[in-house]
Amino acid sequence: MAQSRLGVHVTGPDSGAILAGIKKAEETGIQAAWLTTGGAGSDGLTILAGAAVSTQRILLGTSIIPTFPRHPLVMAQQVQVIHHLAPGRFRLGIGPSGRSGMEETFGVDYRAPLGHVSEYLHILKSFLQEGEVDFDGRYYQAHAKISTSPMDVPVMASALGVKAYELCGAGADGAISWVCPGRYLRDVGLPAMKRSAENSGRPVPPLVAHVPVCVHEDPDEARESVRQQFGFFPRTPFYQRMFIAAGFPEASQGTWSDEMVDAVALWGDEARVEEKLEELFSFGAAEILASPVSAGGDREASFDRTMQLLAKVARTVGP
Repeated sequence: MAQSRLGVHVTGPDSGAILAGIKKAEETGIQAAWLTTGGAGSDGLTILAGAAVSTQRILLGTSIIPTFPRHPLVMAQQVQVIHHLAPGRFRLGIGPSGRSGMEETFGVDYRAPLGHVSEYLHILKSFLQEGEVDFDGRYYQAHAKISTSPMDVPVMASALGVKAYELCGAGADGAISWVCPGRYLRDVGLPAMKRSAENSGRPVPPLVAHVPVCVHEDPDEARESVRQQFGFFPRTPFYQRMFIAAGFPEASQGTWSDEMVDAVALWGDEARVEEKLEELFSFGAAEILASPVSAGGDREASFDRTMQLLAKVARTVGP
């Protein structure tokens, strides 16, 4: 297998459980731990500050932190803390999230999400990586100078449709996908990112493929678990359009077909899942971000089985 990286999305009922999960991932050889911040739940950046002082090697990242609820310089303040505590180990992933969640939860004016992300990227990269920012844009203003040395913090962005991959190719330090079929990443996402990077005269940034993973042989139980955990995505316009573009017109009905689940989730016994992971790397993913999915009657045993396989694969890849 080519030199790549495998990380996991860590979840838990509270911050302590999430920190324990990150430490356990490091102990088993997982190379990266990622957190998602959604709604009014626990803040991933704050939890990762705790992880920074309780781990030694594992990379830490966000997939993703929504942009609309906080100014980019406020996010940069939090990022500085994590970087100082764990130099060289943090990757920041940002994204606009979805219209319904942002409007209903925070009451924001959800418009031009890619325009917001483009300016957000510029501000964060200028401030963190160059040491200062002097910017007056359409959506944000930012004028500040960092009090310490510039930081080697990669700033990545979420990517779903072609325009988002183009935005990442032009200005982000990486693209983070979510529930995108592997062949869509290979045939649509990566080519769009490469074209945009070439037009911008910069190297193609890495693709982090965020995918559900379930080591479980029973197809009905595996698919049902994916539907239970991720069932709402085909009902949202952005994801619905992506699935249709990926060759699944049935997504217009707002439900997961078996074919959609099989194209997105890596499920099966250990050999089949490992083969699917290798295939995704071969499609061009620089890193796979696995979201473990538990299935069957013993969910704890199912989760442990999936994590054991991910740890095994992680030890065979990476720098």
